[in-house]
Amino acid sequence: MASRIPDDADDVELEVGGKQVELTNLRKPFWPDLGITKGDLLRYYEEMAPVLLPHLKDRAMVMKRYPHGWQGNFFFMKRTPSHAPAWIETCRIHHRSGNVIDFPMVQDLASLLWVINLGCIDLNPWYSRCDDVDRPDYLHFDLDPVKGATFATVREAALRVRELLEALGMEVFAKTTGSKGMHLYVPIERGPTQKQVWTFAKAFALEVEKRWPGIATAVYEVAARPRGRVLVDYNQNRWGSTLASVYSVRPKPYATVSTPVTWAEVEDGVEIEDFTLANVPARVRDRGELWAPPTGGSRFDLAPLLGAAARTAARS
Repeated sequence: MASRIPDDADDVELEVGGKQVELTNLRKPFWPDLGITKGDLLRYYEEMAPVLLPHLKDRAMVMKRYPHGWQGNFFFMKRTPSHAPAWIETCRIHHRSGNVIDFPMVQDLASLLWVINLGCIDLNPWYSRCDDVDRPDYLHFDLDPVKGATFATVREAALRVRELLEALGMEVFAKTTGSKGMHLYVPIERGPTQKQVWTFAKAFALEVEKRWPGIATAVYEVAARPRGRVLVDYNQNRWGSTLASVYSVRPKPYATVSTPVTWAEVEDGVEIEDFTLANVPARVRDRGELWAPPTGGSRFDLAPLLGAAARTAARS
C-alpha cells in the first residue's frame, strides 16, 4: 500500500483511524549522508505498524527525542507533553521518589506517527504492561560487547546464553540491537515481580560467566569488565528500564534497525549492518513476523526457579 505521507511537502495533517495527526518538517534531513528525511522515517514506521504495534500496545513509552536527526542533540522525555492530542492514551506510573508520571502509550498507527513526529528515532517501551507495571511479561538480556570484543563474540555469547536458557525449558528469541550487540528475550507468565525477575537474571548471568569466562562477563562496573568479553546485562531487567523495541530504527550512521533474526542466521554470521531502514520492510514482507506476540510460543513459568536464583544472587 502506498504511503499517504507526502515526499513533496514539509507539513501535512492526516486523518488516521478517525484521528487527526499533524506531521511536520517532513523534508528535514535526519541522515543527511544517506539522503534519509524525517518523512522517510515516518513512512518506515507507517509500513511497519502492523508487525510493530502488537509489541508496543498497553506499554508505557519513554521518548528519546532527536529533533535534528541522528547526529543532533537528543533528550529524554517520560511525561506526555501538555500539547499532546486528547486521543493519546497514557499510563500513570507512581515512582518510589513520589513522582507520578503519565507516560504516553503507542496504541495504534495514529499514536505511533505522533511519537515519531516528535523526533523519536527508536522506541523504548516498558517490558511490563500498564495494568501491572510491577510484573513484567518478558525476561531479557542485553548482550553488549566490552571494548575489544567483536560482533562474532556477541554471536557466540548469544548461542551460549540460548543453550543454557533452553536447558531450563525456555524458548528464546533473538534480535540485533541495531547498535552494537544483541537482545535475547524469553516471554514469561506474569506473576513474579520485577525485582524477582531481575534477581533471576542476575543469577543466570553469573552462571553464564562461570561456564564461559573467556566469552562472557556479568561485571557491571564498567572499569572492571574484562576486555574482549560480552556483558550479559541482567540490569536491563530492573524496574523502569527499557530497551529499544523490535523494529526500532537506531540513531546510527547507516540507519540500522533492531531486527528479529533466526538462530540459523546467528549461526551463519549475521551482522548488525545487514538490517536497515531501507531493507527491513522488504525482509518482513518476505519472511513474515518472526516475533508474533507472545513471540511465537507459550509463556514460561519462571516462578519455580526463583528460590534457587535468589540464593545464587545473594552469594555474589
